[in-house]
Amino acid sequence: MKSAYVYYRIDPAQTQLAADRVDALLSAMAAYCSKPPRRLERCDDPATWMETYEGIAHFAAFSAALDAAMAGVDCAAFILGERHLECFSTPDAAP
Repeated sequence: MKSAYVYYRIDPAQTQLAADRVDALLSAMAAYCSKPPRRLERCDDPATWMETYEGIAHFAAFSAALDAAMAGVDCAAFILGERHLECFSTPDAAP
């Protein structure tokens, strides 16, 4: 199983809009994860957010679904810069 971490900065003036749309995105992506996805903010910089997705069986399918879901929630309205997607797995997990 794999885990995905997505981090980015938001416009602090759009925090409520960002929360609403990212929470909708997390709900849409829950079917691809064995644990509920979460939205976090950086402790020393609340404008830096992270989404965590754990227990992903098929990362390529997850990634494609995430791209499609992102288009549906229009994150361009509140994201400053780019979203960064990282994939991690336990050392004993198959490639």
